[in-house]
Amino acid sequence: MPGQTPDPSAGPKPGSTPSGKLGAVLLRLVSAGLFVVMSLFVRLATVEAPVGQIIFFRSAFALPPIVVYLMWRRQFPAALKTRQPVGHLKRNLFGGASMVFSFVSLAYLPLALATALGFLAPLISVPAAVLFLRERPGIVAVGAALAGFAGVVLMLVPAFEGPALDHGTIVGVAAGLAMAVATAGGRVQVKALTATEAPGTIVFYFAVLCALGGLASFPFGWIFPTGLSLACLVGAGISGGLAHIAMTEAMARAPVSTQAPFDYTAMLWALILDGLIFGLLPSPVSLAGAAVIAASALVVPLADRFAARSGARSDALRPAR
Repeated sequence: MPGQTPDPSAGPKPGSTPSGKLGAVLLRLVSAGLFVVMSLFVRLATVEAPVGQIIFFRSAFALPPIVVYLMWRRQFPAALKTRQPVGHLKRNLFGGASMVFSFVSLAYLPLALATALGFLAPLISVPAAVLFLRERPGIVAVGAALAGFAGVVLMLVPAFEGPALDHGTIVGVAAGLAMAVATAGGRVQVKALTATEAPGTIVFYFAVLCALGGLASFPFGWIFPTGLSLACLVGAGISGGLAHIAMTEAMARAPVSTQAPFDYTAMLWALILDGLIFGLLPSPVSLAGAAVIAASALVVPLADRFAARSGARSDALRPAR
């Protein structure tokens, strides 16, 4: 989901010890679960609260755990210093748009389908790299991107069944696609920021600026949250902040390619929560589309890792001169 996955290059230098990799995997599993919990809180909050108010609570209540984390890493208040204020603003324009579209998608779709659409971000980056960076991705990356978009088509099939279009599904999927595009744009900005900024600085200013953006929506009508609504709004912020911390710590312990496959456990958590809390599961066709998207997004990092290992073996077998 938006603001969930920072650019891999934003993390500290990864370690290589077995214990470090095991810790990274466990932290990545925790972060994937926390992001789904955050999405659950957001989905429940959308029943009463407007999107702007949800963005404010999601961002404002993420700040306390982020600040505690920075203090623990002895990066506070040093992390408040920035060399790229304009860069942070650009990153937040993409990130804020991504968050808005994500919350709209969660309002109309089950957790599992909204989560699957979030996996489109790395696939959308493939054609974006061709158009804007003139990169030449391999056949595996191109094929994965095409398969991912085929998965979106499968997810849309139920919307065209019956005598009338399911407008909720169409709105939810359209918002999910827009969220993936905005997320891909945000990753480009995060990569530019990492030239001078620490990961904690990027996360801190993202939360601050998004909270201010959400607060600006106050004149357009907020609810007075009580009971379940208040708990969901606060829970979304705290779980989102903790998820970012777990992900940042995971990146410090192992290569991103080692951790990437475990992001897709989010689909499992989303399916379980959909069944337990809402008593629903996606239709078989929609579920198949979600599986295609997740598998397509998983293929790219696995293929890169396999290629790197193959290259290392070739170098090792090449006779010395």
